[in-house]
This record gives sequence, structure tokens and C-alpha cells, in this order.
Amino acid sequence: MAKSNTPLLALGCEGSANKLGIGIISHDPRTNKTAVLANLRHTFVSPPGTGFLPKDTARHHRAFFAQLAKSALAAAGITDPSTQLSCVCYTRGPGMGAPLQSVAVGARALSLLWGLPLVGVNHCVGHIEMGREITGAGDPVVLYVSGGNTQVIAYAERRYRIFGETLDIAVGNCLDRFARALQISNDPAPGYNIEVLARRAVGRGVLLDLPYVVKGMDCSFSGILTAAELLVAQMREQEAKVARGEEIKEEDRFTPEDLCFSLQETVFAMLVEITERAMAHVGSNQVLIVGGVGCNERLQEMMGQMAKERGGSVYATDERFCIDNGIMIAHAGLLAYETGFRTPLEESTCTQRFRTDEVYVKWRD
Repeated sequence: MAKSNTPLLALGCEGSANKLGIGIISHDPRTNKTAVLANLRHTFVSPPGTGFLPKDTARHHRAFFAQLAKSALAAAGITDPSTQLSCVCYTRGPGMGAPLQSVAVGARALSLLWGLPLVGVNHCVGHIEMGREITGAGDPVVLYVSGGNTQVIAYAERRYRIFGETLDIAVGNCLDRFARALQISNDPAPGYNIEVLARRAVGRGVLLDLPYVVKGMDCSFSGILTAAELLVAQMREQEAKVARGEEIKEEDRFTPEDLCFSLQETVFAMLVEITERAMAHVGSNQVLIVGGVGCNERLQEMMGQMAKERGGSVYATDERFCIDNGIMIAHAGLLAYETGFRTPLEESTCTQRFRTDEVYVKWRD
């Protein structure tokens, strides 16, 4: 496909989980520069002790889609989308079915309204490409960690190859469900609130015993979650005994902060181990952390220590780009659009299962 001499603009729609995101990006083929023109997000927050149900999340996305799209257009200075935009991109998967469908319907409506082509995007590839663009990482090993995915990835022969992954639940799901057991607030995010509590326990030196499950390049988090939930129940029993005036040995007592610290240290050590093994396998000295859990500063610190010992470096983004957002969908979609990729309207479906390595990455050498 011949390159345009004028900047190409794309609007991206993301809604695979509880974040609804609309982003607008610009690619200038003359300078190879990328500009973020708008990156807006609205989050569905459920009460403490609960998760977000697909039907409730989908209702939230439907309610705020038009409003957020209008705000993104205004922020980007787009007055005539049909002539100023090149395409409309949307998350095809993976993710939660009902929220994905709600946003896909909105993207189709915009495509038809403005007479623009649709581009379906793999959510995971969106995270990777946005991370590479923002950080400037060249050819890193990617640790993709979120509420729905945990993968160690490296690029080879036009595909993002999965070297290791979770055998059951994602690390973010483990943290979110643990937050429910502790009745931690979901605002702004349960994982962030766990991180804050864990920081308070750093000086106490209490590391509770939890399962450490690494199997080759893969890991498992369901057993760790069960063990952590049992410790929460044990802590509640201790609190009840204290309330009744019964004595508990000080060395046997532990706090919510101790639990958060212990869980973080254990699961992050597992992630560092499998990432280091992938680095050794492919001969890379760069690590790029993407996905919502990638915002965690303790994970970044532990990964940085490992990379430094190997003479390497760690790349990560802040919450604007690591948490689900529309700009990453716009960016990955526009990269595909520039290679000639389109999603016909009749094929603009969604899928809850869409592997990272299913995508043919034509825009990379």
C-alpha cells in the first residue's frame, strides 16, 4: 500500500473489561512521528467486595460511549470525522463478551455514520505496540500482565510468540479476587489499593508462606489465591478472638498490609523468574512490561533488579497507557491499516478468545 504524504488519523474504541476508552492518534509518514491527540477513559467501578459483571459493564459502556466519543473528537480538534479520520478501530478480543459487543456496535455505528473502514484489533497486540511506541523499546521480551492475561512474549517472524503464560487465572484476576476477600475498595483499582497497603508493610519484615508455582515457562495463580483467602479467614478469626478479649501471640498475628505484601512479593517473583528465562532463551536484554498490572511500581522495581544484573533495562509506561485505553487500539489499528488491513462490516465480530500469536504482524520486519 502506498504511503500517504499527509498524517493519518485513527479513532480507537476499547471496552474489553471495565474500562471504556476512546483514543485518537496521528501517524505522520513523512517524519514517522506519532502523536496522541486524545486519550479518554471512563471506568465502571463496582462496590467493595464485588467484581464487575459482564451485563453491568456492558450497560456502562453503552451509556457512556457516545459521550466519550464526542469528548475525544473535541479534545483532538476533529470537526469533520468523515474527512479527517482514516479509519475506526475497535477491540475484537480477547475480553468479556458483552462489553466487547457493546463497543463493537458503537464502532460499527461510527464507521457507517462517517463512511470509514473498520479495523479489528487484538487487545494484547494493542498493549505491546503502544508500549513500544511510548517507551522506545526496540525488540524486548514483553511481560503482559492484566486482569485477563498473563503472558511472556517475544517477537519472531512477523508474530508475537508466547513463550510462557498462566495455566489458570491471570495475575490481575488473582489480585482483584484477593481484594474482594479483603473488602478492599475497587476505586481507583483494586490492584493499586493492594500496592498501597503492601508499601506500609515493607518495614515489618513479615513474609507469609504462600505457594510458589512455576512450571517451566508457565505459572499458576489459582492455588496462591486460595491460600491467600484462607489466610484472610484466619486473620478475621484472630480479630474476632481479640474482640472477645482472648489473647493472641504477637508473633502469630498479621495484618491486611502483611497479606498484600506477601502476595505481591510471591506472584511478582514468579513473573520475574519466567521473564528472565525468556530473556536468556532469545538473547534479549530488554524487558517491556505492559497491561494494567504493569503500573505496579514494586513489579517494575523487581524486574529492574533482575534486568540490571543481566546488564539490561526495563521499559514501562504509566497508567495513561498501561491500563486499558482507546489510544492503544487506535495505534495498533492504524499500523495494520497502513499495511492494507481492513475488517469488512460483515466480519466485524468479537471473540473472547483471541490469542496474541494469531495476529500476523505485517508492519514489523
